Amino acid sequence: MTDGLTWLAEPQSIAYGGYGVVIARDLASETLAKRVADTVFRQKLSPRSVGELTGRQAQDVLEGLFGDVFQGIALRHGEIGEWAYVVKYGGWQGEFGGGPLIDRGGAHVFHLEFEEENGKPVPPQFAYRHDERLMCAFNLHLDGSWGYDGVEGDPEVASAVEERLAAAGLPDHERDRREVHRTSLEVLERHFGLTLPRRPILEETLPTLLLKQL
Repeated sequence: MTDGLTWLAEPQSIAYGGYGVVIARDLASETLAKRVADTVFRQKLSPRSVGELTGRQAQDVLEGLFGDVFQGIALRHGEIGEWAYVVKYGGWQGEFGGGPLIDRGGAHVFHLEFEEENGKPVPPQFAYRHDERLMCAFNLHLDGSWGYDGVEGDPEVASAVEERLAAAGLPDHERDRREVHRTSLEVLERHFGLTLPRRPILEETLPTLLLKQL
């Protein structure tokens, strides 16, 4: 039995501010973490290993170095079965997306983000990329906001996900958004076989990279 993804829909499931997670198949977690670090928009930031830390310790390091946890960025990474994962901490919101694509060389890469405390508000988002191609992306609230209208991507993959969402009763604009969020995560979990180990992420130590000024 795995932990799946649905626990991400809980309030402050990983940390205050929401969650930023990257999952990949058939990549070592260290490789995935370095690829994620390479996509930070501020090119003067370089990843430095700070050993194995819990999520709380990673945030404490950021606060100690920068005076405010949201002024720095840390990446914790690990593996579960064939999957590697990276969890972002600190001020990661809006900081990634530049540099070489993480999914280059045939990698299957899944992005999950939720800026939970953004007052605008920004919906949770999902994107699956493979070999430098967008395969599937949508707003997990399925409410058409922020430029999202249905499921985008490769026609075959996107339509298969849309069919699963429809079978789960989505979109449903009358349903509570947190329940829609959770149901969307459950669809992704089942369709792509995705999982994140809750206890190691929330309670145990994992290898940690700190993005520091060069």
